[in-house]
Amino acid sequence: MQDLKPNEQRSQNAILLIWIALAMNCISLISSYFQYDLLQTATNGGEISAEAITSNDNREQAIGIIQIIIFVVSAITFIQWFRRAYFNLHLIVNHLSHSEGWAAGCWFAPIVNLFRPYQIMKELFQETQLFLKRNEAHTSEHLSMPSLGLWWAFWIINWFVGRFVFKYSVKAETIDELTRSTIGQIISNGIGILLAIITINIITEYSKLELVMHKVKIAE
Repeated sequence: MQDLKPNEQRSQNAILLIWIALAMNCISLISSYFQYDLLQTATNGGEISAEAITSNDNREQAIGIIQIIIFVVSAITFIQWFRRAYFNLHLIVNHLSHSEGWAAGCWFAPIVNLFRPYQIMKELFQETQLFLKRNEAHTSEHLSMPSLGLWWAFWIINWFVGRFVFKYSVKAETIDELTRSTIGQIISNGIGILLAIITINIITEYSKLELVMHKVKIAE
């Protein structure tokens, strides 16, 4: 049987990039609040200098570009970890529901990406815990299925809210429209922060299980 491939570095890379994405969400949230305050001043008839408007727009644009770049890189590192974890599980369990390639491909398939990643993540935890139990490998890590459900619920909500905010902000022209768009961005950033924290916890918990799984395989 093929040896399990190391996945610790990939988990560390994924966690690091998610922490960076979380930090950028915090920065974006603060920046959006400043923009909201600026819009409120305009709504109440206050004067806003051209320099303040330009500075705000440049800041928001720069943060948006950086967020997109970090999101792409963090998504790549997460999927690399996710696929390697499912690949290793395939080496010790012969009845998994999906192919190893689906651990990466399911994130990009329309409709399927609304449920398949969750199914694979759930299977990762369930089958790994069953394997360790069969081999009497005791571990204190046991992520509950409701926790995975919460993670996926936040992912779906964040995805839909993000798409709505992006489409709405592109068309926003009036102060009221810009205000609603900004409020949506604040909400999106808040959800993104919670999602990042939950995702970091999931990767951390599974990585601990995976290390024990590697030790069991070496001992066999």
